[in-house]
Amino acid sequence: MTTIHDQIDNDVKTNDVVLFMKGTAQMPMCGFSGRSVQILQHLGVPFKDVNVLASDELRQGIKDYTNWPTIPQLYVKGEFVGGADIMYEMFQSGELAGLLKEKGVAAA
Repeated sequence: MTTIHDQIDNDVKTNDVVLFMKGTAQMPMCGFSGRSVQILQHLGVPFKDVNVLASDELRQGIKDYTNWPTIPQLYVKGEFVGGADIMYEMFQSGELAGLLKEKGVAAA
């Protein structure tokens, strides 16, 4: 039997870029998730979106997984990058594009 931690771990480790968010990339359910999607789309990076509103277990599980209290959460090549504010700051400074390039995550 797989636990929620195992499911999260699998998503993080088998996808180059994963965004745990409220809603989906096509239908974000909060402003922070929407802004995070826009940043990744602007950078042209393919990513997996995981809707934490699908289950309470997933919503709490992702917070426990990284010991980070807020959603959305961005992972690149298995590493936690941060939430919406960190993503925005990194995007503004060019650091996010640099990180994606450094990790070998190609733009679409």
